[in-house]
Amino acid sequence: MRLLILGGTEFVGRATAVEAVRRGAEVTVFNRGRHPAPAGVTSVTGDRLTLESLPGTWDAVVDTWSGAAEAVERTARLLKGRAGHYGYVSTRSVFRLDDPTRLVDAEEAGYAGDKLRGELATEEFGGPVLLARAGLILGPHENIGRLPWWLNRLARGGPTLAPGPRDLPLQYVDARDLANFLLDSAAAGTTGPFNVISESGHTTMGELLETAAEVTGGRAELRWTDPETIAAAGIEPWTDLPIWLPPGELHDFLHGGDVTDTLAAGLRCRPVRETIADTWAWLQSLPGEAPQRPDRPAVGLDPAVEAKVLGE
Repeated sequence: MRLLILGGTEFVGRATAVEAVRRGAEVTVFNRGRHPAPAGVTSVTGDRLTLESLPGTWDAVVDTWSGAAEAVERTARLLKGRAGHYGYVSTRSVFRLDDPTRLVDAEEAGYAGDKLRGELATEEFGGPVLLARAGLILGPHENIGRLPWWLNRLARGGPTLAPGPRDLPLQYVDARDLANFLLDSAAAGTTGPFNVISESGHTTMGELLETAAEVTGGRAELRWTDPETIAAAGIEPWTDLPIWLPPGELHDFLHGGDVTDTLAAGLRCRPVRETIADTWAWLQSLPGEAPQRPDRPAVGLDPAVEAKVLGE
């Protein structure tokens, strides 16, 4: 396979490039050159916001762009008739929170609107298109900081605020499993929208944190804390306590998506222990801090706030 990855140096794009090379594909990555490309690829530097030409032909394209849809429209139009399949990494945020069966308004501002407009822009490609609507993405090379924050916090040890309930179901996808789905879909010519995440309850908050505590050395003492106590302390779900959302509408939206069609189309999700262990091994291999996307806020709970809630 001759594969073009629009991106290809960070997180999902990197995971896709690495797996494609492992499979023997001829991989070209196109990006702004701000991060080193994986071994075994041809790297082309350019800015999608000013792109006017992109010479070459490919069997498939994977697009990981998360900004304004004009960039997707431009590349989809440029690649029309020159690639056999277009895989666009979208998001489940394109669905309305109050009605997950309906899409947000195409004029909506922000991330959800940009992604929906990106989906619509792929029509310029004029050929087979896969819309991979991912949810929470975890795994090695994560540049948002959610799982890395938990792993570093648990590695420090001591009494640790663990947001409950312990059996709260989680739904996510390892970036490498998302990459496998993108590549398998390109090879099979799969088209249409898919919720590319695990089944709801693939793991729980309890299994995630208990496994992470074990993998990072067993020094953390998990103190399970109810959502009401967390809210009363002014602690924000998802940002102060990454990954976690209290039971309710938002949790059900983000961790209760229907993946029946996706599993039938071939998505396979590795055990949570593998995702945790591999992410921890990657973090330990770094010479410094984990990478952080500049367009996303840092996550994590203030140690002083945590200690106060726990009475320490």
